[in-house]
Amino acid sequence: MRPCRSIRSWTSLVPLLIALGLSAQQNDVVLERDHYIDVERNAACIGSRIHTGLKPVIESRADLTGVLGYRKDTTRRYYWLTELLFRRHLIQFNKGDVHLRADPMFGLELGDDLRDKSKFIDTTRLYQNTRGFWVSGDLGPRVSFQTAFHENQVLYPQYLYLFTKATEVAPGQGRVKPFNGRAYDFGWSMGNVSWSPRGWLNVQLGQGKQFVGHGYRSMILSDNASPYPYLKFSALLWQQRLQYTTTYARLQMLERLPTDGAGEHLFYWKRATFDHLSLTLGRVDVALFEGTIWRDIDQNGVRPFNAMELNPLIGLNTLVNGFKGDAKEVLGLDLRVKLTNRMYVYGQAVTDDPANERFGWQAGLRWFDLFHRDLHLQVEYDQATPFLYAHHIPLVNYAHQGQPLAHPFGAYFNEAVMIVEGRIKGHVLLQGKLNLGTYHLDSTATMNYGGDIFDNDMMVEEEGGPLVRKLVFLDLNASYLLNQMYDLRFTVGYRMRDLTPAPDHLDSGYLYFSLCTPIFDRYYDL
Repeated sequence: MRPCRSIRSWTSLVPLLIALGLSAQQNDVVLERDHYIDVERNAACIGSRIHTGLKPVIESRADLTGVLGYRKDTTRRYYWLTELLFRRHLIQFNKGDVHLRADPMFGLELGDDLRDKSKFIDTTRLYQNTRGFWVSGDLGPRVSFQTAFHENQVLYPQYLYLFTKATEVAPGQGRVKPFNGRAYDFGWSMGNVSWSPRGWLNVQLGQGKQFVGHGYRSMILSDNASPYPYLKFSALLWQQRLQYTTTYARLQMLERLPTDGAGEHLFYWKRATFDHLSLTLGRVDVALFEGTIWRDIDQNGVRPFNAMELNPLIGLNTLVNGFKGDAKEVLGLDLRVKLTNRMYVYGQAVTDDPANERFGWQAGLRWFDLFHRDLHLQVEYDQATPFLYAHHIPLVNYAHQGQPLAHPFGAYFNEAVMIVEGRIKGHVLLQGKLNLGTYHLDSTATMNYGGDIFDNDMMVEEEGGPLVRKLVFLDLNASYLLNQMYDLRFTVGYRMRDLTPAPDHLDSGYLYFSLCTPIFDRYYDL
């Protein structure tokens, strides 16, 4: 087992690493779980001052020892072609402080739903076809950039097809259009320019996602929804103990503006301000969060610009707007306590109206190197009260492009998650995940019990009450990592979904085989 390095020894290496050009990269570590296993494990060391409670983490602010895409590949390669395919970036250029990389992104997946025997579907033979690219680079020690795009055609299992049909978005990826019958066609893109004019200050302009917390889910801000454009300022202060980040984002709802004229009308849009204050003190990491969704359009059209949208001081927007105004305010507390160098407990609390007892909670434990190197365990419990994240003006709710910005269940739910994952000799990745959830649905269009955050936040009760559904979701998969530089892997997996009470076609037993480059997380356990 690799011993944890103390923060004193780690910080003493920083000048040397910068001199060697090893810590000058200002790009983000891609927001994907397998990349962050080792980032989180390194940050779990008692005394570490690495802030991982707001992701993605900038490369120059992380300990990248052993991290996917950064660790050394010691496998012997005998030919130039095998070296190119399995160890290097497809295209790379290094000269002085300039580093450029370009790689393909693709996903070739075939599967069969072994449990869906619905009479009205035409096939259980499913597929996904993804093609794209990923380009990144460093233009000297202070400026980095990255961009990625891919185009998809996908035939989902029945429950995901119906979800996509209802929301008009592929989960976490973007708007869709019908393709070849029951399939969907959609694109996905992300990218940013990252500039650090000083070692303690970083500025980013781009399109992407953020994740607050140390859990599998986030009750505060997650990567569940589609990417959105943003401008982010982040300062690392007080000998790296304090990190303060303000993000200005532009979100949209999938509802058209009632404007005249030919062609497609624009969607309702809204701006958001996310403030995150993180403090790390040895065993304890604590963070405060404030999210404000601004109402920029009303029945009279676009409103005059509100200067408070530029306010970077955490808590001030809530003091000015309150919880009952036109703006949507979400306050969160995120906590991690390190029990050992390989184990910590974590939790979150979130509210958008404490006077009406609208709260969300999270509690979890994460244990790295459980009994054996590279064997990890995570257990977590999440819960939200009715109407959390909703707003009396539905278009100002805590959501983006048809999906919640926090937990994918919305509100009025509870969920337990257990994940066991491991790595064998650096190339074989194994994962088993079990979700047990309960959520509440409105069984008629007129009732409102608070589970649907896209409705208003007024209770409408009817005889019979809400429909209570229980979810069991099991995901087992094994991957062989072919090229860790751009996460090329072959995967075989099985996803089992059981929903009660519900029609049989909402259950699924999806067996699949894929060759893909996953650089972001997809949440199909909903």
